[in-house]
Amino acid sequence: MTLLLFSLRGVPEDESKDVCDLLTAHNIDFYETSAGNWGMSMPALWVRNEVDVEKAREIISTYQEQRAINSRDNYKKLKQNGLQQTFLKAFIAQPVRYSTYIFAMALVIYVSIKLLYEIGL
Repeated sequence: MTLLLFSLRGVPEDESKDVCDLLTAHNIDFYETSAGNWGMSMPALWVRNEVDVEKAREIISTYQEQRAINSRDNYKKLKQNGLQQTFLKAFIAQPVRYSTYIFAMALVIYVSIKLLYEIGL
């Protein structure tokens, strides 16, 4: 009987690949399902044997802990060097794009509020 091991919804490509590589390296029999053409299905990793589930979960848990530590360290290094991405830096790099986004958000808010007042709520 197959068991759900790891949901891939919202998981970055590199993390998904790393987890698959780890499971393959530890000889765990698994398969991957995609979200399908419309994104309605469950993207996940499934284990074929119940015996391998605990071992696989332990491997993934260890990997995720190490990934979190590495990500925090990387962010701290970027922050110390002043290289982390901020909204202001992104806005300066692409002012037209972000101005368009801000204008679109303001327009949606304005139209929503205006409609509410016209209806009389």
